[in-house]
Amino acid sequence: MFQSDENVIRWKLHLHSPRARVYEFLNTDAGRAKFWAESAMENDGAIEFVFPNAWTWRGKILDRVPQEKFSVIYFGNSIAIFELRDDGNGGTDVFLSHAEVPAQDRVEVIAGWASVLMQMKAAIDFEIDLRNHDKTRTWDEGFVEN
Repeated sequence: MFQSDENVIRWKLHLHSPRARVYEFLNTDAGRAKFWAESAMENDGAIEFVFPNAWTWRGKILDRVPQEKFSVIYFGNSIAIFELRDDGNGGTDVFLSHAEVPAQDRVEVIAGWASVLMQMKAAIDFEIDLRNHDKTRTWDEGFVEN
């Protein structure tokens, strides 16, 4: 059943890029800004996310294991974990798990991650930014390419 675990949201993403490249996008300010948020600057072990709709979030980085794992405290003090595994052909399988998401936000967060992960694929594998970068056309207004 789709997203059957009530406590954890899980998504998988296959990338043709090697784990080193994928990890660089997760672990650097410039990399995160290419797919996750308008800016995502690290300061004192936390990421200062700024989103197109003017939302901000400061999330502490919980764990980073080069080319294997990156985790951060995300909206509502939930925990987002990216695990990176070799696909056997030079690419990477990304396993995202997002725990402790408030029940009232679950449906939106499930959809939000699908959007972020597809933007991640476009940025890493194809060097394309799918986002519109338009403050009047954000997720809040129903635009998926925010």
